[in-house]
Amino acid sequence: MDGAPEAESHHSNGPFPLTELASGDPRTDWTLEEVRTLYNAPFADLLHAAQTVHRLHFNPNQVQISTLLSVKTGGCPEDCAYCPQSTRFDTDVENEPLMQLEEVLASARAAREQGATRFCMGAAWRSPKPKQMDLIVEMVKGVSELGMETCATLGMLQPEQAQQLKDAGLDYYNHNLDTSENYYRQIITTRTYKHRLDTLHFVRNAGLKVCCGGIVGMGESEVDRVELLHTLATLPEHPGSVPINQLVQVEGTPLNGTDSFDPIDFVRTIAVARILMPASHVRLSAGREEMSDETQALCFLAGANSIFYGEKLLTTSNPAADADQALMARLGIEPEPGAACQPDWTSG
Repeated sequence: MDGAPEAESHHSNGPFPLTELASGDPRTDWTLEEVRTLYNAPFADLLHAAQTVHRLHFNPNQVQISTLLSVKTGGCPEDCAYCPQSTRFDTDVENEPLMQLEEVLASARAAREQGATRFCMGAAWRSPKPKQMDLIVEMVKGVSELGMETCATLGMLQPEQAQQLKDAGLDYYNHNLDTSENYYRQIITTRTYKHRLDTLHFVRNAGLKVCCGGIVGMGESEVDRVELLHTLATLPEHPGSVPINQLVQVEGTPLNGTDSFDPIDFVRTIAVARILMPASHVRLSAGREEMSDETQALCFLAGANSIFYGEKLLTTSNPAADADQALMARLGIEPEPGAACQPDWTSG
């Protein structure tokens, strides 16, 4: 960023040191004012800073590919207002049993053949019971033996459960904060923000890598988005992966009918996450199917370098594989190395 002009905040008449804030050095001591300053930077300056930081740590023309499988769908007792898997809401999602081991491994093999390097397993429950944990452990071992990175999102954990997953070979544990602490109670009442932070603490202590992000477009304010990003960037260690989700509205959930989210603000969120957590994979996650190719392209320019690949995310849809292949070919983006078999993005 040497020689780049200083930018001015939308909410201030004076300059701020964007070049200093976007140095690319990982730090966990960000102030709330610094995050607010970044979020309100002129759009061109913000994207330039984010792209500059991105190139210090990653190849800007590669994305990491993950596949997400719901190994236990529906029947969740929580009341997360965005989630169609809650028993409290009238949606089309049925309560299904935990999948069997061979079904999961078959899905993992298929994901590997499609170029995925990380296989994520999600379960709709408040926290896993002992018998469920036993089967999850076998799933983790089996997927790991396929040569893929493993990730799980199983709700709240206790320290011994986190250690059990670590011993099984789990690489990442996903536990999103969803939104700011102040807005959290408007979205979820069946668990607290501290519950989420405690699980992240247990996961880190077990030596697992953390996957943690949030959801935008849930009716939150700009202040809430800034506070969420600040919380993520000031965790004891930056998450290895930071999924930024856009709300997927589902009929029957309380957030269905929420005002649509400004694509520019979504790109801003990606860019600020990249600057705050420069060495993390920033995942362009749920909501991609409703985004234009141009919005997704701006997100990659802003530093997003991971996607979920495949036509379903837990219970909601994701862009078709051929649509992703066509877009990546147009942008000249290749899969991050690591998979035994890579998808063909050379034509679209």
